[in-house]
Amino acid sequence: MMPQEQYTHHRSTMPGSEGPQVYKVGIYGWRKRCLYFFVLLLMILILVNLAMTIWILKVMNFTIDGMGNLRITEKGLKLEGDSEFLQPLYAKEIQSRPGNALYFKSARNVTVNILNDQTKVLTQLITGPKAVEAYGKKFEVKTVSGKLLFSADDNEVVVGAERLRVLGAEGTVFPKSIETPNVRAEPFKELRLESPTRSLVMEAPKGVEINAEAGNMEATCRTELRLESKDGEIKLDAAKIRLPRLPHGSYTPTGTRQKVFEICVCANGRLFLSQAGAGSTCQINTSVCL
Repeated sequence: MMPQEQYTHHRSTMPGSEGPQVYKVGIYGWRKRCLYFFVLLLMILILVNLAMTIWILKVMNFTIDGMGNLRITEKGLKLEGDSEFLQPLYAKEIQSRPGNALYFKSARNVTVNILNDQTKVLTQLITGPKAVEAYGKKFEVKTVSGKLLFSADDNEVVVGAERLRVLGAEGTVFPKSIETPNVRAEPFKELRLESPTRSLVMEAPKGVEINAEAGNMEATCRTELRLESKDGEIKLDAAKIRLPRLPHGSYTPTGTRQKVFEICVCANGRLFLSQAGAGSTCQINTSVCL
């Protein structure tokens, strides 16, 4: 019960007063009941709020070091387990725990942007469901020791490895020229240089060497095969040299047909075969040179 204050007011100035009157000061009736109701409701809200706060702290695993799998350390934030970021993440360095891998997963793509002071994109790496795209002035791949393995920019593409292997069944297509000191196939595999619709040119300032140590070498063309030496000579060094499709002359000596021929050369450089006789028969078969 709230204390009730009472005071007595004496009317002494007026004659014939009825005596002292008593006035009650306080909260009574429905006002008192409403006040008690609001106080009780406030206490209930405080208890519910305290219980919800304790429940949130328990569920979110709040501790002095951090919240849940997120820990606050001297070097920054340490996050354990899987994490999902719904907005862009800005960080100076992201690394995994020692001995564990670092995975980036996304339903669509993962984009890494390198910005300058004006927030302009300088380098961009996009890994999508169909392709991996990299945008920048230059792209380089190096070994742990710093040796260049691959480099690409607007001017050239450099392969710094000691050996470049092409494993495709159809080989490699070069729409333009290629510069390399050595082209060879894998052991026990064939090496084929082919130009289906254009010409194939091999040039070198000090010489071009074609060597097949354990097999044959073939050069095939549809029209002409030209061997040209501007200042030197063309040397065919072999135990056997066969020219099976040379044209034959029309001269036939008297007597038994011989199987020995002589090679004749026309003024235009064309070769043909002529049956050997007691003397040279090349002059008789000049019709082949026409």
